[in-house]
Amino acid sequence: MANTHLRFTPARPNPSLRRSLLPLSTMSPSSASKSDDLDLTSSSLEILGARRSLLSRFVSLQTPYKPFPVLAWNRHIETIFASFYRSLPVVKLRRECLRTKDDGAVALDWVSGDETQIPFDSPVLILLPGLTGGSGDTYVRHMLLRARNKGWRVVVFNSRGCADSPVTTPKFYSASFTDDLCEVASHVSTRYPKSKLYAVGWSLGANILVRYLGQESHNCVLSGAVSLCNPFNLPIADEDFHKGFNNIYDLALARSLCKIFKKHALLFEGIGGEYNIPMAANARSVRDFDEGLTRVTFGFKSVDDYYYNSSSSRSIKDVSIPLLCIQAENDPIAPSRGIPRQDIEENPNCLLIVTPQGGHLGWVAGHAAPFGCPWTDPVVMEFLEHLHNQGDEKTSAEYHSDELCGINQSSDSSITVHIQ
Repeated sequence: MANTHLRFTPARPNPSLRRSLLPLSTMSPSSASKSDDLDLTSSSLEILGARRSLLSRFVSLQTPYKPFPVLAWNRHIETIFASFYRSLPVVKLRRECLRTKDDGAVALDWVSGDETQIPFDSPVLILLPGLTGGSGDTYVRHMLLRARNKGWRVVVFNSRGCADSPVTTPKFYSASFTDDLCEVASHVSTRYPKSKLYAVGWSLGANILVRYLGQESHNCVLSGAVSLCNPFNLPIADEDFHKGFNNIYDLALARSLCKIFKKHALLFEGIGGEYNIPMAANARSVRDFDEGLTRVTFGFKSVDDYYYNSSSSRSIKDVSIPLLCIQAENDPIAPSRGIPRQDIEENPNCLLIVTPQGGHLGWVAGHAAPFGCPWTDPVVMEFLEHLHNQGDEKTSAEYHSDELCGINQSSDSSITVHIQ
């Protein structure tokens, strides 16, 4: 029986050649027609994308989206509740510090013991937290634990300065900066050459991930990815960030950025140029921090120039691997009007799910609500397992040619420390 709670938007054909989300042979005409004939009167999810019919088979989508009572009536309440009261799974981690080509460093947190307990060729999942986030965030831990319990090797990519990741140069990270992710992906693929790599990103981490997918396009070493709560269009997100209650989020994130900066302020002593260090150190908004530090570091002439050219909405059309995007219609930080629906619709590799509620990084819904994992986790895992299992069933020639799967070799420039 068809899922009547899903709303499917008709897809526009695109003749461009990319790595397909699914072999066409797996889509029968009957299944396609069923998805187009769904009853829209009881819809609760917006589903968009050329291969959207495959979602009708997902167990995680067999029941309607049911937000937890009381919390879901207000997007800010749901966002704040999830941030403060979602449970934090206990996971023992092993930290690896990776030296980058520009003498910077990032921290990779692996599940301790997996180097011997997980088969060498198991799939690897790279997790990219949101702005100032890291391996200690609840939504990251829940996804990590779910994938690990499925037998996947998982690593959290903590950006420079986040989760106590070392900062060794006067350079943090930004919405535009994909170099570190390129090096991390290359490093992981070199370490596990027989494994397929996948990635999940949240919020700013999702923006960086999608930019990376578009930038690498046919040379991407990943076999699939998921973007969650992606702000996509940063000028629109910035505009909404300064409205009403959103100013509270803006101030909170600015304080987190300032806290990270002040730990490493000596690296910026006497740096000169267009930097405005006092503005960054005392920023009352993310925009102030970006004006004083970020846009200068990464060579943008203004904050608006930085936001426009760092928006991952501009990268969707170049994505050449399977990508699932999940957004909340009422997200206060990643506005629904900024979602590049047309580009997603026209790219045969992309799928979009928009939930009616969820807030930002909330999604307090489903059987695990209110304190358990986000509603998205089972959907994300089912999507990734589907991609991986389909890949195992097909020959590599059907999915990847040598031209599409170039892998850059990384130097052995990492050191390892342990954290609990």
